[in-house]
Amino acid sequence: MIRPEVAQGFKRWGEVITAGAVVAFGAWLIWLGGYLLMTLGAVAVALGLGWALIGWRRMRFSRDVGAPGLVEIDEGRISYFAASRARAIAGPGSNVTALGMGGELALRELAEIRLLNLQGKQYWRLRSGAGEALLIPLDAAGANALYDAFASLPGIDMGKLSAALDRELAAQSLWTRR
Repeated sequence: MIRPEVAQGFKRWGEVITAGAVVAFGAWLIWLGGYLLMTLGAVAVALGLGWALIGWRRMRFSRDVGAPGLVEIDEGRISYFAASRARAIAGPGSNVTALGMGGELALRELAEIRLLNLQGKQYWRLRSGAGEALLIPLDAAGANALYDAFASLPGIDMGKLSAALDRELAAQSLWTRR
């Protein structure tokens, strides 16, 4: 009954739309008046606006699947199951170890996050303290879950991370562990 592209749009914007409904509900409570309802409405509006901002940033991480491989995050470990294509993109002689073809990296071992633009495609380059690197295409299946994993890192600026997705620079260092 609903056209597939409209359903896909609702799915993509669902969190932002729901947050907007919370803001509208809060505004309605404020409009009703009274100290209690106005206070509850103001809280709902503030929470809804914060939720909308986070939802919008998370939505920017969501891409149509266009790369081979699968990203999973389980118990503080980022796993990327990939074909050998990542090795060819990294190039011979690069400092990308065997993890560049797929592998896993614990969040607690993560030392640096970079966003690379290689051959017209964007990749997350996650490097551990030991120097192992993991290349993950932004459009791999499950890569949108990286938003929540990255948000748990100490001192990360998620606004900077989201804004970097729109820049076409060859390499951007977005976070380093202190």
